[in-house]
Amino acid sequence: MAIAPPDNGTPPDPAHPRTGFDRFFEISARGSTMSREVRGGLATFFTMAYIVVLNPLILGGAVDGDGKKLSIPALAAATALVAGLMTMLMGVVGRFPMALAAGLGVNALVAYEIAPEMTWADAMGLVVIEGVIIAVLVLTGLRTAVFRSVPTQLKTAIGVGIGLFLTIIGLVDAGFVRRIPDVANTTVPVGLGINGKIVSWPMLVFVVGLLLTLVLVVRRVRGAILIGILASTVLAIIVEAVANVGPSFVNGKPNPKGWSLNVPELPKQIVDVPDLSLLGNFNVLDSWSRAGWLVPLMFVFTLLITDFFDTMGTMVAIGQEGDMLDERGTPPRAKEILLVDSIAAAAGGAASVSSNTSYIESAAGVGEGARTGVANLVTGALFLLAMFLAPLSVVVPFEAASTALVVVGFLMMTAVRTIDWTDYEIAIPAFLTITFMPFTYSISNGIGAGIISYVVLKLAKGKARDIHPLLYGVAALFVLYFLRGPIEAAVL
Repeated sequence: MAIAPPDNGTPPDPAHPRTGFDRFFEISARGSTMSREVRGGLATFFTMAYIVVLNPLILGGAVDGDGKKLSIPALAAATALVAGLMTMLMGVVGRFPMALAAGLGVNALVAYEIAPEMTWADAMGLVVIEGVIIAVLVLTGLRTAVFRSVPTQLKTAIGVGIGLFLTIIGLVDAGFVRRIPDVANTTVPVGLGINGKIVSWPMLVFVVGLLLTLVLVVRRVRGAILIGILASTVLAIIVEAVANVGPSFVNGKPNPKGWSLNVPELPKQIVDVPDLSLLGNFNVLDSWSRAGWLVPLMFVFTLLITDFFDTMGTMVAIGQEGDMLDERGTPPRAKEILLVDSIAAAAGGAASVSSNTSYIESAAGVGEGARTGVANLVTGALFLLAMFLAPLSVVVPFEAASTALVVVGFLMMTAVRTIDWTDYEIAIPAFLTITFMPFTYSISNGIGAGIISYVVLKLAKGKARDIHPLLYGVAALFVLYFLRGPIEAAVL
């Protein structure tokens, strides 16, 4: 459990709040002070500000079913805007020191699985639908029921699998891992770099940036991931200025030794009016006619599951870190916290930046002493200021930003230690969940494999009573998901 650092101010008196502001946010009641809240808000921002750079690169690097891409500067501005507003809303309504931004893992699902099946507007419409459904589940109390239906260790496996999925995306985007052409006459599908060697400047920048970030993480430096991205970008700019590497495609021809996505050159301007053209660019109906009813239904369900469990776990983890849980392990104003989180999911879709969700990096702010929503006001304000720095997003190449994906993948992987690998009835579903995600390049495949195998194994052991009734329905939906090809061929 984190211990708040010493505070030089007068110790708070919970029985006598100093101001109405103090009373509303319960600053003294939770044993905090304004200086601790400000420090906590700053710490949280600097540990998760990388999302303003990373989310545009994930979404901006993918194409939809019409072959169109989203503007990276516009994605950066909208990412910062929604993160700022939703984080502040959490502070005022939830009054809990948990910041929100576009969710890693969910944005990968939107970029690499949903968007290719339809248009970007359709894909973001499904995110809006998912957010509305979660809000209804919160208001009716069903969210907790569904949450409890999935075994805890299987929920852990979902997070670990997403971490490995993000890792392989980072390695591939950086060009560190590449597909071996069929003409190579080998059974090995992928390999290291170019012909098994690190022979390009961009790959070297990735390796140096990754090692630097890992060193910072090991040394517990606050903002390690953001510092790693920035340092790698500076190195990339210097390398490009000296070596003139160029992009990965020149005049339509591949340049294997070039930079992925962005060539690291300083923009003509650093500060600019935010490009908010993506706001409201969503459609909640067309995806159902274009992709068929089953595919959007399963995508919404997968988004729901992914968002669903991440937030519940994060909320409890942050509450434990700050000693803010009651005897039932529930943080204060839990319903309000979950409601704001569901609104953030819909808001992210409405702004074309993918579902916004709670960030475990908020624990850094709690470690600095944050205990209330005041810290969120600080974090949110800094995100809003970041909107005006959107032009910098086109400077960062994948080789610099992908270091964050690998490190975040490691952080998510650490939870694997809580899975009981001696109990095959849960270990096998957990294993399938974790491995299917990166190896099939699909989050939904991993979740489905885990849930279906869990139900089958429990039934085979004669333990039907161990399966929550809701989980039968979830497993049935995933069976339909895996059989959607022949089902759509027969029905549509």
